[in-house]
Amino acid sequence: MTALIAIAIFVLVAALVFGAGYLFDQRNARARLLRERLDNVHRIEEQQPSQELALLRDQLLSSIPAFDTLLKRSARISNLQDLLAQAGMRMRAGNILVLSVLSGVMLGLATWYAGGAAAFGVVGVIVGALLPYSYASFRRAKRFQKFEELFPEAIDTVARAVRAGHAFTTALEMISNEVAEPVASEFRILFEEQKFGLPVRDALINLTERVPLVDVKFFVTAVMLQRETGGNLAEILDNLSYVIRERFKIMRQVRVYTAQGRLTMILLMLMPPAIVMIMLTLNPGFIQPLFSDPIGHALIVAGITLQTMGYFIIRKVIQIQV
Repeated sequence: MTALIAIAIFVLVAALVFGAGYLFDQRNARARLLRERLDNVHRIEEQQPSQELALLRDQLLSSIPAFDTLLKRSARISNLQDLLAQAGMRMRAGNILVLSVLSGVMLGLATWYAGGAAAFGVVGVIVGALLPYSYASFRRAKRFQKFEELFPEAIDTVARAVRAGHAFTTALEMISNEVAEPVASEFRILFEEQKFGLPVRDALINLTERVPLVDVKFFVTAVMLQRETGGNLAEILDNLSYVIRERFKIMRQVRVYTAQGRLTMILLMLMPPAIVMIMLTLNPGFIQPLFSDPIGHALIVAGITLQTMGYFIIRKVIQIQV
């Protein structure tokens, strides 16, 4: 009990210190960001006219300068920031790391206090630390799924605009105004990048980096080839839109064929915890040794490990790439 109180005090003091540091350094972070942008402007003015211009971007990984400098040394943290941007979350990688630490500590303390063993605390810390990242990955997957559903409509809009005599860049602006999110925001960034001086080829490549989907790469490749070699862009985009829609039909058929596997995975994952809860309600004395005996702790750890392995194996079997 004394150790639990000490850990709680440590977490409280750390949170207070972090909050004070955040409030103290927030103004310095804004000033530093402004200085970096002014330096970039001066460097661009000193460049030769033949050199390509790049848009100024906010690359801060944390609002705390010292923490931001430390995070920029890791490429994985930069990848985490890209993941948050792809998920449409207006958060910095530093905030996610702090949330991971806090959720890991809180869930670890809760599971340790409930289970009465250090093994439960370790499992709670691991699960709690992974929760923010898992939520961001879930948001990213859902956003990309919605993007894929709306992308054929965006391609049709470009094809109609080109067929009507509009320029390709004008068609990009039409997509940002007519198509729903998240397609509208991504094409708005694409339109603004080329509007502010970035070559269309580089702006299209940036689109594939922000939305790394196969359909987007097909679209960018088709547009760049047409701009270099010529041809009927409207006809090319019509064919691409047709191929994407047909691929969606096949994907829906695959989901129907793999429905039994998904249902099996859900049942196998939910059955053990459901049985434990039912036994705790109906006959607590029968299942209590599972939580109080060291052998029971080992069995719980082994069961969770096997459940996790089974989940990923079944998930690998039912995921069919189209």
